[in-house]
Amino acid sequence: MELHELAPIAGSTQVGKRKGRGTGTGNGKTAGRGHKGQKARSGGKIRVGFEGGQMPLARRIPKRGFNNIFAKPLTAVNLGQLNVFEDGAVVDAAALTEKGIIRDCKYGLKVLSNGNLTKKLTVKAAAFSGSAKTKIEEAGGKAEVV
Repeated sequence: MELHELAPIAGSTQVGKRKGRGTGTGNGKTAGRGHKGQKARSGGKIRVGFEGGQMPLARRIPKRGFNNIFAKPLTAVNLGQLNVFEDGAVVDAAALTEKGIIRDCKYGLKVLSNGNLTKKLTVKAAAFSGSAKTKIEEAGGKAEVV
């Protein structure tokens, strides 16, 4: 293949519409901008969120508290759900996904103390609630922070 033989794939490129080139083109005279108004003018842009002078939605809605946009939410699992594993098993995010208890664990796992643990398990997670950790240790298992 030579350099002069290179060409884009058929249909991958389009010729741009030529505005204001006569009425026969369908884009003549007003060039697709309609008649008058702010959007018909050159440089007539309306900023994002502007509602024509009406109080914008972002300012009408009450705001309260703080929303951390950098927060990485942990996937929560209750102790009662861990009873599906056999005695002595190692429970981590991969094992929970395999059993179908959680769907995905993007940022880490947190074990909560809802329910009772009847089996001796080694649980590996990013975080544990205080009471969940004591319940795991009372059942004879280990709570390891990963």
